[in-house]
Amino acid sequence: MKEITAKELEQKQNTREKLNIVDVREDEEVAMGKIPGAKHIPLGQIPARLNELDKQEHYYIVCRSGGRSSNACQFLIQNGYNVTNMAGGMLDWEGEVE
Repeated sequence: MKEITAKELEQKQNTREKLNIVDVREDEEVAMGKIPGAKHIPLGQIPARLNELDKQEHYYIVCRSGGRSSNACQFLIQNGYNVTNMAGGMLDWEGEVE
């Protein structure tokens, strides 16, 4: 599974590169702030919401510490998606939040 650090993802975001970020945390966690532009799909809803993701696109998957996003990545990879896990999750994120 591919991984990226929070700092590396923040640097990509700062270059204004088009990024598809999916936050798999629960509603109450996301309410405390998420990466600007990230799509929120709680981990438990991913199987039912696969139609919202395009297999032709690449996605960065984010959670609180990297564990749930790793599980989401494994599931998405098995279903033919191109994904990268953000290691360390939002605990390591020092960039902007919305």
